[in-house]
Amino acid sequence: MARTELSNGLNLRDNPEKLTENGTGSSYGLDPEVNGNVVPGETQVDKYGFTGGAQQYSGDSAEEVPAEVLRQREAKWLEMLNSWDKWMAKRHKKVKERCQKGIPPSLRGRAWLYLSGGKVKRELNQGKFQKLDEAQGDPKWVDIIERDLHRQFPFHEMFAARGGHGQQDLFRVLKAYTLYRPDEGYCQAQAPVAAVLLMHMPAEDAFWVLVQICEKYLPGYYSAGLEAIQLDGEILYALLQQVSSVAYRHLKKQKLEPTLCMTEWFMCIFSRTLPWASVLRVWDMFLCEGVKILFKVGLVLLKCTLGSQQKLKDCQGLYETMELLRTINPQYMQESFLVHEVIELTISETKIEKEHNAQLRRWKESHGDLRCKSPPRMHGAKAIMTSEPHTKQHLKQMPAIIVESPLAPKMDVNEENRKTKDEDKMKTAFPSQELINPYAPSSDPSPLFEHITLKGSKESLSSVEQDTYL
Repeated sequence: MARTELSNGLNLRDNPEKLTENGTGSSYGLDPEVNGNVVPGETQVDKYGFTGGAQQYSGDSAEEVPAEVLRQREAKWLEMLNSWDKWMAKRHKKVKERCQKGIPPSLRGRAWLYLSGGKVKRELNQGKFQKLDEAQGDPKWVDIIERDLHRQFPFHEMFAARGGHGQQDLFRVLKAYTLYRPDEGYCQAQAPVAAVLLMHMPAEDAFWVLVQICEKYLPGYYSAGLEAIQLDGEILYALLQQVSSVAYRHLKKQKLEPTLCMTEWFMCIFSRTLPWASVLRVWDMFLCEGVKILFKVGLVLLKCTLGSQQKLKDCQGLYETMELLRTINPQYMQESFLVHEVIELTISETKIEKEHNAQLRRWKESHGDLRCKSPPRMHGAKAIMTSEPHTKQHLKQMPAIIVESPLAPKMDVNEENRKTKDEDKMKTAFPSQELINPYAPSSDPSPLFEHITLKGSKESLSSVEQDTYL
């Protein structure tokens, strides 16, 4: 596969060394050894799993949701997940509103799996990931992926240890994708996307959500030539002209190509740009509403940073403009401010598609036909669910721990007694061995784990383990 170079000299596909710095000069995955930073062995870990030294991921700007409100949101999400097809078909607007408010952390992984269509995809391809996981990968991609693992969130407890469980699962997911889509192979920007997913779900689930992102949400983004991202860069500038003519004229005057400021933003879904609380909120909305959220976030950042003559007073040259975009005012990236501005900004899927068709015509006039033929882009969870036939069985939840929703209808006493009697009859007719609790307290270890030493929190979730997402 030919090497892919953008106008800023970035090679996002097979030259990881160039991505220590991104197009705007900001850090793209710190290498603790290369940069002389050492991840402390015993340091305080924040609520997101990041250790000291990662200022970008500080939780200082995070909104504090009262515990009572959080419990109510969890109950509502449990109710939605139990009847996902009905909610998506009849009350999608309410699902969208709840995603905008923020998915409860305890259910975020499961919600992302359902929103993306990864749950249906996994059920329709039972055993597929296991086969890909066991297969030998292409040596070319395996070598590049292995060299790239330690660059992904090295200050997160899951990925801090070289060869640790987090890096192992990240390798499994990325290698499996190169076998699943050998025509596409591996693009370095997929690594942080997969890493974010692995922070919230097991490897198999992360793989299928990654597949959905690459095929449904951002088709063509990670293919040779990166034509799709270049087209979206032109769309971003066209939309910026409507949202902030001051910022648009300045960027055009400086001849600053869109790919110089938005390539990393879009391809990594802002996971390398925003504070972590804002990253999670953007992902909640992105997986519900689609790529328009990326455009809206990009437009808000550009408008807030370059949208007035006062802000441009000390930004007269290309270098100063790049530096300003590299060090965006933290106020504009703060969770509550950013989410509010994104929700308030009106950009429809229709407007994006109209601009996409216009830019596609211009591309063909100047470059000819696209070399990489990508499937049509799906704008959000509802469009994806409509496009993929499924049954209720595909959406059935199978958690390891059952939590009764306060919103569920109460069973009357007679019905409960009748159910208990039926269960007793079944036990008598079909006696079974006592089930071993795999989550037994350490004071009373389960026989299954007699010879296993449990490790600390740096272990990632395994796809073969029962996962509660809690």
